[in-house]
Amino acid sequence: MGVLDYVSELCSLPKDQRKLRKKQFQTVEMKVRIDCEGCERKVKKALEEIKGVSSVEIERKQNKVTVTGYVDGKKVIKRVRRRTGKMVEPWPYVPYDMVPHPYAPGAYDRKAPPGYVRNVMDDPKLAQLVRASSMEERYSSAFSDDNPNSCAIM
Repeated sequence: MGVLDYVSELCSLPKDQRKLRKKQFQTVEMKVRIDCEGCERKVKKALEEIKGVSSVEIERKQNKVTVTGYVDGKKVIKRVRRRTGKMVEPWPYVPYDMVPHPYAPGAYDRKAPPGYVRNVMDDPKLAQLVRASSMEERYSSAFSDDNPNSCAIM
């Protein structure tokens, strides 16, 4: 151990004093039931007071709130839940093009906005219902409407 190593250990900060990480710029989408303009103002006010928020967009018909900025997603959801008293959950829907079988049980949701289904690919219990097995793929491709001459039985 050289002199420089010894001096650098004396000058370094203790390991308990960690440097604070800067939050990354991100978009947080959540589902909040918004009934009227008063609810919308209450949610918007609660979110604009958070340090690091750049913009807040509310789509009342879809009950969707989008927050962008240097924020933590869990803290934003917790803040809205605490300040407004409303049920808040991360945005559970994705466009139906993103799911292999959008009308499988568990993926299809009547409460979803038009063109959206539940994001079941993240849920291991429901993902088995949405993914087709290789046997199902073989059967469905055997009788293709695109190519009627591809029937494997004839």
